[in-house]
Amino acid sequence: MAKANLGLVTALSVAATFGGLLFGYDTAVISGAVDAINANFIDPRHLTEAARNSLSGFAISCALLGCVIGAALAGPISTRIGRRGGLLIAGVLFFVSSLGSAFPEAGWSAFGFTGPQALPIFIGYRILGGTAIGMASMLAPMYIAEIAPPQSRGLFVTLQQIAIVGGINLVYFVNAIIQGAGNKTWLLNVGWRYMLASAALPALLLIVFMLIVPETPRFLVLKDRRDDALKLLRRLGGDEAAASTLNDIERTLVEHTRPLFGFGALVLFVGIMMSVFQQAIGINAVLYYAPTMFENMGASTNAAFWQAVIVGVTNTLFTLIALVTVDRWGRKPLLIVGAVIMAVAMLTLGTLFDLHLVSTTAGAGGSKGSSFVAVLAVVVYIAGFAMSWGPVTWVLLSEIFPNSIKGKAMAIAVAAQWIANFVVSTTFPMMDRNSALNAAFNHGFAYWIYGGMSVLAALFVARFVPETKQRSLEAIETLWSKQGTA
Repeated sequence: MAKANLGLVTALSVAATFGGLLFGYDTAVISGAVDAINANFIDPRHLTEAARNSLSGFAISCALLGCVIGAALAGPISTRIGRRGGLLIAGVLFFVSSLGSAFPEAGWSAFGFTGPQALPIFIGYRILGGTAIGMASMLAPMYIAEIAPPQSRGLFVTLQQIAIVGGINLVYFVNAIIQGAGNKTWLLNVGWRYMLASAALPALLLIVFMLIVPETPRFLVLKDRRDDALKLLRRLGGDEAAASTLNDIERTLVEHTRPLFGFGALVLFVGIMMSVFQQAIGINAVLYYAPTMFENMGASTNAAFWQAVIVGVTNTLFTLIALVTVDRWGRKPLLIVGAVIMAVAMLTLGTLFDLHLVSTTAGAGGSKGSSFVAVLAVVVYIAGFAMSWGPVTWVLLSEIFPNSIKGKAMAIAVAAQWIANFVVSTTFPMMDRNSALNAAFNHGFAYWIYGGMSVLAALFVARFVPETKQRSLEAIETLWSKQGTA
């Protein structure tokens, strides 16, 4: 696509990134409603402390279960209904989930689901929202990759990560405005509903956009709609590029679907391990528990909150670096450099805790200089992730799988990512609050693990991951016949 219509590609990509924006928005919106969920659904049950904490944790994190379901469903949906059709379904699920979780009693009160008894309905709507997140996390980058020109595909798919980060930052801003609209009582009774319902607006926009945009050329060929695919390819890249691209697509789709291991096990192995490493390096432990981490470093609760805000800003700014470098430097260099940066940062942080150079209570022990280095290590870690494993993993997942197995293979890889997310998110507090581990490592154990995983991630990329920049999706398919790196 030497003369790609970048205006049209940009417009279609931005429309699809609303799936990413909702991914980030709906994932983070729950943070403002935690106290209200406990006050309205958990505390009135008068449970034991252990039972209360368990039920509260599940109610708040249950969307992750839906994410796994959504990622698994997205594969067959993308093949049968389409990439655009799948995102349309995700938009509807987002819309229903946002309003349903905000007002779980609506339509159910006649069956006794009111007050604390509405908790199962609330959880059901949150799982539904998680299903939408899982679908969007796979389908949005897939859609973008299939309409973007090879020479700038990495840039356009990286817009997805910017949208995710933007959604997270946007919902923090929205929650802050809602929190300031009334007192604590109002927030616990009413305000939390507005927070959860606010996701309905971007969900509505995603629905509208998906009703307007076309399907991808590769899906059209998959469904034997050759003429429609050719017309769209001409709009995207001109007549000459359209003909050659269509020939490449048809050549790789001689068999519209092939067995999952039709191209060997390596391509699926690489996709799954990229997803697992993206989580095993500890990013969501850092993002979900940033205030806890900073309090462990001796910061006050208020200071920890603002330091967590710095993490969000850093995440956004360094994602922009990936946007302008992923198609110039390539996928492999960014992933390896980012992993090395994260390894150094996490091993430094673990060492500071292990040597008791950082206090574990505000104002006690450690030193201001050491605490500053610890905070800096977290910021550097976030920067390393944002410029590499955050966006580039999605770029690779959207382009490495051959057309005839893409739906199935990408669904498995993304489902693996959400499972790994759940494992990392649930094991961090177990490690961080373990008295035996803290006696030995002073809160540093988890960071040693994440640093080690970052080292392994760099080695994995160097050995197994092919370089895909500037290659068409069809040309990438040929890399797997070499059973090695490119």
